[in-house]
Amino acid sequence: MGNCQVTDAAAVVIQHPGGRAERLYWPTSASEVMKNNPGYYVALITLYVPEEKQGGGGTLRLTRVRLLKATDTLLLGQVYRLITSQEVMKAIQARKIEKMKKRQAELRERQQQQQQQQRIGVDDEVAHVGEDGEDKEGSEITDQVAKQERDRHKTSKQSAARPRHWRPSLQSIAETGS
Repeated sequence: MGNCQVTDAAAVVIQHPGGRAERLYWPTSASEVMKNNPGYYVALITLYVPEEKQGGGGTLRLTRVRLLKATDTLLLGQVYRLITSQEVMKAIQARKIEKMKKRQAELRERQQQQQQQQRIGVDDEVAHVGEDGEDKEGSEITDQVAKQERDRHKTSKQSAARPRHWRPSLQSIAETGS
């Protein structure tokens, strides 16, 4: 009975939420497993070990969970986990919140860069002011640039909200009878 390890490796392992592990010795579809376990989704579990950094202590091991479609086939030798629909919804919400925080951080960074550029522009403009303390041309140019920037933002927002329809670029050619 020394060959038992070979058959164990050639099995689909499904981990249930209660800690029970189910072994299937044939490939099956995710839809069959979901039918047998209503209210649960099937997820593929993969172990991810990031590259080691120099001067580091212990290695960090992460587990990635990927939801499967009902049409996907469970492969022999892989480990799958049943996940409740509530866990799936929590993960989706957490991912949305993470993306939103990332976008907000990028937006703040862009705004800070723009403010720094504006400060640099104001400093340059102050340096160009004449002896009498007035620089009408510089302020007019600055106003025009600011107006163009506002208009550009308005048009990009409007075009994003309104879908464009395709229009042919060529004019119709009338057919003549011969």
